[in-house]
Amino acid sequence: MEFDFEKLDGTQQYKLLGSTVTPRPIAWVSTVGADGRLNAAPFSFFNVFGEDPAILGFSILHRSESDPKDTGANVRLREEFVVNLVSEDNLDKMNISAIEFPSHFSEFSEAGLTPARSTKIETPRIAESHVAFECRLTQIVPLSPLRSLVLGEVVHMYVKDDAVIDAQKCYIDTRKLKLVGRMEANTYVRTSDILHLPRIPFDSWTPVKTTALP
Repeated sequence: MEFDFEKLDGTQQYKLLGSTVTPRPIAWVSTVGADGRLNAAPFSFFNVFGEDPAILGFSILHRSESDPKDTGANVRLREEFVVNLVSEDNLDKMNISAIEFPSHFSEFSEAGLTPARSTKIETPRIAESHVAFECRLTQIVPLSPLRSLVLGEVVHMYVKDDAVIDAQKCYIDTRKLKLVGRMEANTYVRTSDILHLPRIPFDSWTPVKTTALP
């Protein structure tokens, strides 16, 4: 089956992308509003895009042109944010924070989240998260009237102690983090089913015959 994206609307394109580009890591973004209220919201259009400088990016779909998400407004105001990762043991709290609460609500309070002081920025991380990236805003790229891409530079990182194998060598026991990924619709996947696939050295590669396109 072929799908012509130039003939599909945004909802149709989202369904196709969201159900096939999986699993996706989840950016559980904590921010601070103008009134000091703590905000937390999950975004699964998220990934890392560089290492020197270390750049993370997540995409926000606003409710409407006149009603943007609190996260975007807070990031523009403070020019910083924390990307917390989601593990099996905090998945339910993440799901609560995804509720479309009015702006005068704090997802920290509603989901029972604990703010933990960050090291290099004012925005707190989520203490329940096993991994947190303190980020300073690099740029916000408008993708459409309703969607924007937020890019930030990681200036500090927290990893829970028992998942650190060797701090000097920056070795992390990823399996101990028990991270979850977003699948289609309201489904998620655990990362406990690991496949080890060594890279193939060029010297041992045997070319295969290719088939020309019809």
